[in-house]
Parts: sequence; structure tokens; C-alpha cells
Amino acid sequence: MTALVAQLGPFGVFLLMVPESACIPLPSELTLLSAGFGVHHGWFSFPAAVAMATAGNVVGSLFAYWLGRRRVLSKLPRNGGAVVARCERLLERSGERTVFTARLLPLARTFISLPAGHVGIPLTRFVLLTTAGCAIWSAAFVLAGDLAGAGWERLASTAGHVSLAVSALIVALLLWGAGRRG
Repeated sequence: MTALVAQLGPFGVFLLMVPESACIPLPSELTLLSAGFGVHHGWFSFPAAVAMATAGNVVGSLFAYWLGRRRVLSKLPRNGGAVVARCERLLERSGERTVFTARLLPLARTFISLPAGHVGIPLTRFVLLTTAGCAIWSAAFVLAGDLAGAGWERLASTAGHVSLAVSALIVALLLWGAGRRG
């Protein structure tokens, strides 16, 4: 990850952040910590890293939003209707601010675009909320990577393992829950 960021600079950060926001659960934390490492070593600036990470998040999120608008959630096997209903209730209860809040939470940030598109949150509002939340998330992790500096290898390895373990646990729990209902 760090090698790609070193080779491509801020554009590498952009490229790595797009799939994370397009519902492919790649650990954005590792990408952003790598970007912070690049900032620490003077490969590029902090504002460039945050801007490219945020832009990558917005592009990936727009793809997932479009899938939501295409009613992809309704086409989920088995309890797809239940998933849609839960997402709709959450967005109805908490409103559009749910998009912003989800951007600050691991895993939720990856998938919020689908239900937001499904329930038809206005695109301009969606982009503004996504941009704000993703900028905060990106800045925090780029700053952490910058501050980590020399201890980078240990920090990146730990963050990557923790993020993958949490993602695997959540996927396993979702599959187990779906199997019990089906």
C-alpha cells in the first residue's frame, strides 16, 4: 500500500479510496495512514492527501448511490425487502444527517450510499454530506499517519490487521444471521 502511494503520490490515494466507498470493504484506514506516511516524508502535502482521499471517497460513493437509485437493495436474495425497510426506517428516523454520521464510522461509511440512493436523498445534499464526513475521516487518519512517522510499519500492520479482523467478523455475523432467518 505504502509503495503504491509512494509511486503514484496523491493520485494513488485517490485510486485506493474509490473502491472502499463503492462497497468494496478495503481498509481506508491503511490507505490514509500510508498517505500520512507520505506527508511525513515530504512526498506530497497534507492538503493534497486529504483532498485526493476525499475525492476518491466521493467518486466511489456516487457509484454506490447510483446502485441504490437503481434499486439494487430490493434485488437482494432472501430478506432483501427487510434490509430495505430497515434502511428506510433509519434514514426516515435520523434524516439525511445519517449520511454524514455514517461517514465517520468504520464499515458503515462504506455502505451508507446504497440506502441513501435507494430512499432518494437529493444528490446535491448527499454529495455535500459525503464530502464533509469523508474530509474529516481522511484528515484524521492522514494526520495520524503523519504523526506516526518512524513507527509507521508497526502502526500500519496493526491497523490493517484490526480492520480486516473487524470486517471479517461483521461479514460472518451477517451471514450467520441471514442463515438463521432463511
